[in-house]
Amino acid sequence: MTESNVNKIKNSFLKDAENVKDLKSLEQVRVKYLGRKGELTAILRSLKNLPIQERRRVAPKAQQLKKELEETITKKQKELSTFNFQHSVLSIDVTKPGHKIKIGHIHPLSKIEEEIRHVFLSMNFSVVEGPEIENEYYNFDALNIPKDHPARDGWNTFWLKAQTDAEQTQRAAEKIPRNSASSPRKSALLLRTHTSPMQIHYMKNHQPPFQIIVPGRVFRYEATDASHETTFSQMEGLMVGKDVSLANFKFIIEHFLKKLFGSEIEFELRPSYYPFTEPSVDVYMKWRGKWLEVAGAGMVHPKVFEAVGYNPYEWQGFAFGFGLNRLAMIKYKIPDIRLFYNGDLRFIRQF
Repeated sequence: MTESNVNKIKNSFLKDAENVKDLKSLEQVRVKYLGRKGELTAILRSLKNLPIQERRRVAPKAQQLKKELEETITKKQKELSTFNFQHSVLSIDVTKPGHKIKIGHIHPLSKIEEEIRHVFLSMNFSVVEGPEIENEYYNFDALNIPKDHPARDGWNTFWLKAQTDAEQTQRAAEKIPRNSASSPRKSALLLRTHTSPMQIHYMKNHQPPFQIIVPGRVFRYEATDASHETTFSQMEGLMVGKDVSLANFKFIIEHFLKKLFGSEIEFELRPSYYPFTEPSVDVYMKWRGKWLEVAGAGMVHPKVFEAVGYNPYEWQGFAFGFGLNRLAMIKYKIPDIRLFYNGDLRFIRQF
């Protein structure tokens, strides 16, 4: 190993470095000379085998060359990095429209439910939720719709296979005596047909006065068309106290409709029938020149109070319910209820 070997490596390196055009080829040059098996690395490792006099001559030159090679490579890296950056910037067409970033959208049912929640929370209502799988007692019997009552035909029910263990667990949780007159008869399970069962759940565990709303999905076995679906969303309302009347309901529903649809809205209450309220009314709203039914309501029936252990001569209250789908269709001009559930993102992106 002589000084001429070191000079030969230096000349070869300078020639290779001069022809480098990108960072990848520069890395190849670095590995060729300074890598673990590089040419200069081999010389540095062989120094220990040289005679002492020759080692003193070659070692400083080899170390100096290593330093020069490293400095040259570092300098070349900076030059190529700067060039690549400037080249990439210059290649950008700043007049070309950028790609639109797609963001998520709130589902119209979620949107209107949130609006309605805020309206009722501002009137000191509490928001509670209930189970979607109910039993016959809570969905019908306790709401003054006993077995074979003709009103049951109005709720096209999805009945579920009885679950004996689940029935016993729910009976124990509700603390209903097995032989109680108000006890469910085998508690046939079903998908709730309305949110009204939560009235019974809540009143069994709370003492009045109170005022609540109950949003949630309900299920009915119906033919699907532009205004009917097997799954849809409702919101139930209940207010119980010593001096609660339809006048209180009229004020609340008026405030609600004006907040949701505008202060110029017109509405009226028309007589109706529901087994769990007496008297019962339907709420009609004038929208774009047409009268539309938007809610059902009435004073809580004494039989319902008796089912939960309230004295109907001491307490009175009103209940109301409306479909979130229907309100959303009116407010957002949605022509077909099936659009809520078909998963078409073109529909969702409009909200």
